[in-house]
Amino acid sequence: MKKLRLLLFPFTVLYGFGVVIRNWLYDAGAYASIKFNLPVIVVGNLDVGGAGKSPMTEYLVRLLRSTGKLATLSRGYGRDTKGFLIAENNSSASSIGDEPAQFKQKFPDITVAVCEKRVEGIKQLENNHDVVILDDAFQHRALTPGLSILLFDFNRISDNKLMLPAGNLREPFIGRYRADIWVVSKCPVNLSTEQQQEVLRVLKPLNYQQTYFTAIDYLPLQTINKLAAGPMPDAQTTVFLLTGIANAQPLLQYIKQFTSNVIHHSYPDHHQYSSKNIGKLAADFSNCNAPKKVIITTEKDAQRLHDPSLMAILKELPIRILPIGIKFLLGGGEQFNKQINNYVREYTTHN
Repeated sequence: MKKLRLLLFPFTVLYGFGVVIRNWLYDAGAYASIKFNLPVIVVGNLDVGGAGKSPMTEYLVRLLRSTGKLATLSRGYGRDTKGFLIAENNSSASSIGDEPAQFKQKFPDITVAVCEKRVEGIKQLENNHDVVILDDAFQHRALTPGLSILLFDFNRISDNKLMLPAGNLREPFIGRYRADIWVVSKCPVNLSTEQQQEVLRVLKPLNYQQTYFTAIDYLPLQTINKLAAGPMPDAQTTVFLLTGIANAQPLLQYIKQFTSNVIHHSYPDHHQYSSKNIGKLAADFSNCNAPKKVIITTEKDAQRLHDPSLMAILKELPIRILPIGIKFLLGGGEQFNKQINNYVREYTTHN
């Protein structure tokens, strides 16, 4: 597959040329980039695929929700609506996107908004909010963030640095120097000094760029109604894993620590599940003769399962949701929290 993608290198050159020129025009001031008079924090990454932006956004919400009126702003990828929308408590993934629906479900007391044009979205929010967190907006150059957090997947640090479509980068690797804070996500919990130094050797942070390391924090299983669902399955249990996320490998590896009997129903990121997809899952589950069996999915996927036609198929099946968070390694959590809080406090004081 990688060799086939290299055949697309001529298109990478064309795409890369366009992105470089666009970034240069923004850097030179030929294209306008707006900065707002309130703390605006951007969470993003350079490549396509999951680097843990949503867990980082949720971490920031928990950290900052007591500082004032907080809003998250996302594009709302995969929704069947357009323009600026504020999520209601009963908003569906189809109307606002799966990640915003997840944010609203977990944090009903904050404003969760979606808008393709982030500048227009912030204009709608700035007069009655104290902090805005933008999920996946690092490449949105029409906006100048007050603070930008750039995520790097530990497992992809050594990947080639080609841009789309031959590689995975949305913009040149040098774009990392626009960020204020770097977070290397999905690290092994026992990250060694040698591994840390190798990451820093590849990334080459500048003096002003603090680099943090985080690991995935797998939380207790829940039912579809967010109730506690007991421990992870044991070695005698067959797990039917349902995912429509960018990179399911860390999740798959985690589940295999408990049982090797995993049947993975894998779909592309943000996949809109159909009755055929879920019907196949239900049929495979029913036809499995294992003494113990369970269906596990992610919080993000669960947002796309609430359609009545899908729930009608799944209602009799044992569905479990595996939430995730992040945990800072090497004692970095306290410093990260301090850096974020200082930014919000100083910005508010000087504006």
